[in-house]
Amino acid sequence: MRVALLTTFAASKKEPLATVMERIHQAFLDAGLGEPVIQFNFGDAPLPGFVSSVDRVLKRYPDLERFMATGSPAPGIAGARRISNGPMSAAAGEALEFSTLTEIAAGVPRSFPFHNVALHFRSPEFGPLAPTPTPLPSAGMLAGVLLTDSWWVNGRRRSLSACTVVDADPGSKNLPLPPPAMAAVLAACGKARKTVQAPLAGDTPTAPMLGVRLPTGTVIPSADPKAALAVRTIVADYRARMQEVVDRAAPPHDLPPPGSEAYKEAGTGVMSGPKKPALDRLFKPMGYTCRGESGTFTLRRRTAANLTAELHLDVGTWGHRVLAMFRVLGVGFKATLSVPVSATAIAHAQYPIGDADRWQKIVENLAAVVAELDRTFVPEIEAAAGPSPEWYQPES
Repeated sequence: MRVALLTTFAASKKEPLATVMERIHQAFLDAGLGEPVIQFNFGDAPLPGFVSSVDRVLKRYPDLERFMATGSPAPGIAGARRISNGPMSAAAGEALEFSTLTEIAAGVPRSFPFHNVALHFRSPEFGPLAPTPTPLPSAGMLAGVLLTDSWWVNGRRRSLSACTVVDADPGSKNLPLPPPAMAAVLAACGKARKTVQAPLAGDTPTAPMLGVRLPTGTVIPSADPKAALAVRTIVADYRARMQEVVDRAAPPHDLPPPGSEAYKEAGTGVMSGPKKPALDRLFKPMGYTCRGESGTFTLRRRTAANLTAELHLDVGTWGHRVLAMFRVLGVGFKATLSVPVSATAIAHAQYPIGDADRWQKIVENLAAVVAELDRTFVPEIEAAAGPSPEWYQPES
């Protein structure tokens, strides 16, 4: 079984973009992999009203006119003027001197405030460029190292990631380590923040061709369509009976029904304080660990069949409200249910958090529902899909 490992590294905006580029480029050379193939994209904003960095670069480097492209990268996505050697460029696949690339990158964002920059480094040792087809093009699923720098409303965003592919033995406890040369390149990328495992479908087409959404958001073909189809049937049944599931769970608190009443009682500007302590108190005895990120919490446990059960809470992405999703993940499938915070709440809608007392009640209600899902939903998924390999972890 082939498994793509999608690793995200810590990337500081304080480090100049050109410096990061040079470090990755030198790592390929020092590892004995030779000059890496670099696919680049320096794009203007898709909307008018912004400075054209493309014009600025072409004024300084007029011979780069052949790399200018404007086409839409994917259906439904607006095109923008960009300097690129990607598939949409007339100079697709054509190399550019690395020194020229670093000179352009050195001007980002002051001299060249590009809306988005993407640089993909690879060599044959990383394997096929696209390990698996995806419904929409996904740069994160291209084998190699990907460096991006883009504009956002609160400042520039920087990311550094890598996609490597290993041949895994389903009966083994651990995944194989990458070859030394590849490991050296990854080490030069810096501290790894997380790694997503993406089991890949076989080369022979199967029917039905079901997709699995990774934690990164990318959808890939299922590595086990039979299990994915069986899980889909169970999920549909539970979604149709969610009110019955909640009633059986008997959440201990009656919260105000959704709508103006719930928001009125929450109060304008009322905050709940630290949220993690209540989650730890309720879910740790149930076997769940709790990890918080910006505006979210993920509570996760591993089952006896090596599946992963997790409760994902959005608690601040779109305001002081909570949205809960329960998931069971295994090789080739992901089962997802929206979980209401009370018997009268709407499963797919956000609910105002309010003060610390309401947050405590919300957590206690969610714990009751998750306990019921652990008792019924998770075992049904295990029975239908079977165990996953011991090495499988959707995200670590």
